[in-house]
Amino acid sequence: MSQMGGGLAGPSAQAPGPEQANSPAEFSAALRALRGWSGLTYRQLEGKTAAYSDALPASTIATTLGRATLPRERFVDTFTRACGLGEEDVRRWLAVRQRIAAGEQPPPASDIDGSDSQVPASGEPHPARPSRRRRATALVVAAGLGAVCAVGLSSLFSASKSPAGPSALPVPGLHILAVGSWARIHPFRTPEFCLTEGRDRTGGYKTAVAAQQPCAEAVLPRVYLEPLGKDTVQIQWHHPKYGIGCLTLLPTGPGRDLLEPRDDCADNNKAQQFRLDLFGPRAAGHFRLHPVSTGQCLSLRDEGTEAGAEIVQGRCSGATDQEFLIELIPPP
Repeated sequence: MSQMGGGLAGPSAQAPGPEQANSPAEFSAALRALRGWSGLTYRQLEGKTAAYSDALPASTIATTLGRATLPRERFVDTFTRACGLGEEDVRRWLAVRQRIAAGEQPPPASDIDGSDSQVPASGEPHPARPSRRRRATALVVAAGLGAVCAVGLSSLFSASKSPAGPSALPVPGLHILAVGSWARIHPFRTPEFCLTEGRDRTGGYKTAVAAQQPCAEAVLPRVYLEPLGKDTVQIQWHHPKYGIGCLTLLPTGPGRDLLEPRDDCADNNKAQQFRLDLFGPRAAGHFRLHPVSTGQCLSLRDEGTEAGAEIVQGRCSGATDQEFLIELIPPP
């Protein structure tokens, strides 16, 4: 994510298209690939949609793209225009949406691109390849189609069952989509807890910070992992009231070493970047989390095991309170 007006470079490759999408889930994956191609953050897209009659809040865009259902026609129209597509391309997206809504099958590949290539009889998409989000090209569509079903099944208990090998993943050991995935982060010692919103129990810092709470009660916010590079992600919180915030390491002041969700998300802000370090004999979903700005480890304050214990950074000690389980979950 980047701040509004952050000067992102515009897309240079041909925009990915929706023609091979056969289902609502595949169409949503194609829309996510289009956002990756555009290089725009949710907040930048929100600003661009303000020029149209159906302005879209950033939280609405993120939630709609994360679903496996067919978006509204007005959403597709406004979203594709905000991504930078012209009138003809927008009509193509709307036509494919209408086809899927009517339950029709796509035309043969030769009718789309003029080639003699055919869609594999099995209907299986090609496996995903690594791709940086701002350099995404039409290949990302294939990646999104292949991974969209896996996101609802991948978890710390089943990640190893995905057909994609570690070399095809933005984060080895975690079957995260190239455009990001919804997730829950559990402290290893207390897997019944989730990393979510809490408060500094010392009272020194007054705003929301990251803490562990019972997962059954941790309904807000939703966690979204967006890959920024090899092994590196941004941890976003999608809150229905406050919108999208990115966990940010506080280096100084009364909240020093705590993590605060901030809405000034920026891809180049190292305080908002976290390296996921896969380890352990049973590595699926088992990670240490390192703030890129310091290289230290995230842990539970005072090795706490109780509800409300804050997530802090500190020297990497190898203690179990510095271990986390990451579970990918279906779109909300």
